[in-house]
Amino acid sequence: MKIVLIFIFQLQFICCFSQSELQSENVILITLDGLRWQELFGGADGNLINDKSYVKDTTALKQLFWKPTAEARRAALMPFFWNTIAQQGQLYGNRSLGSQVNCTNQHWFSYPGYSEILCGFSDDHRIDSNDKINNPNTTVLEFVNRQQGFNGSVAAFGSWDVFPFIINEERSGIPVNAGFKPADHPRLSEHEKFLNMLQRQIPSPWATVRLDAFTYHYAMEYIDEYHPRLTYIAFGETDDFAHEGHYDAYLKSARQTDEFIAQLWDYVQSNPHCQDKTTLIVTTDHGRGTVPKETWQHHGSKINGADQIWIAVIGPDTPALGEARHHEQLYQNQVAATVANFLGLEYTNQNPVGEFVKSAFK
Repeated sequence: MKIVLIFIFQLQFICCFSQSELQSENVILITLDGLRWQELFGGADGNLINDKSYVKDTTALKQLFWKPTAEARRAALMPFFWNTIAQQGQLYGNRSLGSQVNCTNQHWFSYPGYSEILCGFSDDHRIDSNDKINNPNTTVLEFVNRQQGFNGSVAAFGSWDVFPFIINEERSGIPVNAGFKPADHPRLSEHEKFLNMLQRQIPSPWATVRLDAFTYHYAMEYIDEYHPRLTYIAFGETDDFAHEGHYDAYLKSARQTDEFIAQLWDYVQSNPHCQDKTTLIVTTDHGRGTVPKETWQHHGSKINGADQIWIAVIGPDTPALGEARHHEQLYQNQVAATVANFLGLEYTNQNPVGEFVKSAFK
């Protein structure tokens, strides 16, 4: 009995000590809908940037994004990823270097992908469409919100109007500003009131997805006012522009989103509530096709390569290892546990979940 008690005490001490070693007090999870690993790690695709069926002005687009090497092209497209995350954090999913990240769900489109990211497991039978059906599964957002010290400190923002259902806002009680919903919390800033007016006045090209600038600015205003411990921001334009075959808009949207994330990180590192105690995790819900060329517009289980994704991490607890090379196979279902682990929580759910990404921690 004494041996057992000593072992339990030692185990509790080790767990408390390891949690106290974490510097992260906040996590911001960000997704870019359907951004291919090929562009993130290789920049503009030469087969597409020269194709006038996908690009209105190939000369102008090449001036922005075409460079002699893949390294230069990717830095031109996503400068924050390559000038900051690659120097101070980690990136997984460059299959050219042997680093692989895949979906475990079998559908390879948005709702199943986001559910896998947020829940930590795939549910291929019940989550098999993009319909506005409340997620029967608990997300890591809801899990964290239930923990002592975290209640009321979780928020989500998305461009796609299905996110209130993916997160199950009704059950979870987590505030979800998504689609064309205006800001409606008790302490609206003047900026948010202005955003509410602009969102009514500026039409989106799509019926179910608002422009990402609204999602970004709504999120930033909320973060500045409430300082949530866990924030989820889901950008959507890249997927919609790709579906329409607008490779120029797809690239420009990716570049703008990179700038949004850079501005967010600058805010985090200059604000005493967040500085040196916030981790950013960035990923995507699914990949896209590559061969034949026209499959870059599409994804789903019939599109080869649409299960190939990527993950990026930066924060005070993550070693600055840059690009993973010949790294172990990672999966989309590991994101949820990784989010919780940075907050010092062991994530569990009704189904087994993917383990946290160990190499993302010192």
